[in-house]
Amino acid sequence: MSQISSKTSTPPSINLLEQPAAWLYSFWKFSRPHTIIGTSLSIFALYPIAVSMTNSGWTWQGFGQLLGAWIACLCGNVYIVGLNQVHDVEIDQINKPHLPIAAGEFSLQQGQGIVAITGILALLFAWLLGPWLLLMVSISLAIGTSYSLPPIRLKRFPFWAALCIFSVRGAIVNVGLFLHFSWALQQGQVMMPTAAVWALTWFILVFTVAIAIFKDVPDIDGDKLFNITTFTIRLGKLAVFNIARGVITACYLAMVLASVLLLGSVNILFLVGTHLVALAVMWWRSYQVDLEDKNAIASFYQFIWKLFFLEYLIFPAACLLRL
Repeated sequence: MSQISSKTSTPPSINLLEQPAAWLYSFWKFSRPHTIIGTSLSIFALYPIAVSMTNSGWTWQGFGQLLGAWIACLCGNVYIVGLNQVHDVEIDQINKPHLPIAAGEFSLQQGQGIVAITGILALLFAWLLGPWLLLMVSISLAIGTSYSLPPIRLKRFPFWAALCIFSVRGAIVNVGLFLHFSWALQQGQVMMPTAAVWALTWFILVFTVAIAIFKDVPDIDGDKLFNITTFTIRLGKLAVFNIARGVITACYLAMVLASVLLLGSVNILFLVGTHLVALAVMWWRSYQVDLEDKNAIASFYQFIWKLFFLEYLIFPAACLLRL
């Protein structure tokens, strides 16, 4: 253990003033880019959906709300993933040695400083923009803190770890953003989520279950060493892989069936066609995965994230292209 821990003190940490380009690149890695992309897409997807459902039109005031919500959510995103890295240094040195603190690019103090600043900024921007955004950001940060921070540290328990991830990504972000944008677009008159918003929310909620259980498959070695119990350790790689694939399949088929109930609020042909194509590609890609190859597993995990991103492009387009 001491040999692992000593790696953090070997390379000097990067100074922002002396090496700004290198520091920004490390900060980009620290922010976990795939989560930043997912957060950004959710914001830029929910806004046009809210515009479409409220018939409010595109305004400069609305654009200001969009930009402000984006900044608040990005800061919250960095806080959550950064807090996890601050408390997972030794695990990351095995599972994710490229991350800045594990690699020694950031000192532990630098990481703690970034987490503190981004957490404060997330709450400040949300407070300035409106009560619904503040509520959403506050709940998300509270759950993210409980996930990583001792003594609670819910990531130790497979069920609670998965619940943290899909509750924030699936329900809290989507419903919270729609409530905030509808409140902002209608000047204080909040609109309850429509059937289309609930359809997207449930899709993302269940899809995130697949992400939550599959994310630990590439990290099985470090999790075993540090006694982090995951579904992969309990059930095995193959079982978790098949469960994740089944959950994703159920998501796509459910959205195809739900399109009938969304008649009038989405373009059904576009929604059904794109989801069937995405499902076929997912199955084709899954047959190429070698579960004994850590890189292949990690690549498929990133592919699942790309499907997650894609939904935030498909669904708003289906709303905007409604017949």
